[in-house]
Amino acid sequence: MAGRFETLPGGGAAVALDDVEISILRSLAVQLMELIGPGDEPAEDADPLAALFAEGPSKPPSDPALKRLFPDAYGDDSEELRAAASDFRRYTENDLRARKREDALVVVRVLDSLSAEAAGEGGAVLKLTPDESRAWLGALNDLRLTIGTRLDVKDDDGEQLYRLPDSDPRKPMVMAYLWLGALQESLVETLMP
Repeated sequence: MAGRFETLPGGGAAVALDDVEISILRSLAVQLMELIGPGDEPAEDADPLAALFAEGPSKPPSDPALKRLFPDAYGDDSEELRAAASDFRRYTENDLRARKREDALVVVRVLDSLSAEAAGEGGAVLKLTPDESRAWLGALNDLRLTIGTRLDVKDDDGEQLYRLPDSDPRKPMVMAYLWLGALQESLVETLMP
C-alpha cells in the first residue's frame, strides 16, 4: 500500500503515509486555503435566500495560480463572451471558492486526526470515507494545479521534470508535484467502479 491508495471494503480509500508525507500534505493544504482566502460566510441571522443570490467578484484574479483555479468560463474572445464570463464568475466563484476551501479543510482535519492517533509511530494508514475521498481528490487536483502554475509546467514537460538536476531550486516542488500526481492517480483508480 505504500504511496498508493487502495479501495476499502464498503467504499472509500486507504494509503500508508509516513510522518514527513503527512506534514507535507498538511502544509500544502493549509497554504492552499490561505491562497484561496477566507470565505464570505453569511452571518447566522442572514437571510438564506439572500445568500443564494450573493454576488462574487466579476473580474478574474490577478494571481496566476488563482486564475488557474478559477478560470474564465467562456474565454475572452469577444466583448459579449467577456460579459458572459463576468456574469458567470459573479454568481459562481464564491461557491467554488467555498468548495475548494472545504476540500482542503477536509484534508487538514483528516491528517490532524491521523497524526494524533499515530503520534510517535513514524506514520499511519490513512483511511478515507467515500465523501472524504472525493474531497481529497478535489484538493489534490487543486494543489497540483497551483504548484504546476507556480512552476510554469507545460503539457510537454513530463520527461524533463523527472530529469531535473538536484541543483535545480525547483526540484523539491517538482518532486511534490509529481508525488501529488501519483497520489491523485491512485485515488482516482480506487474511486472508479
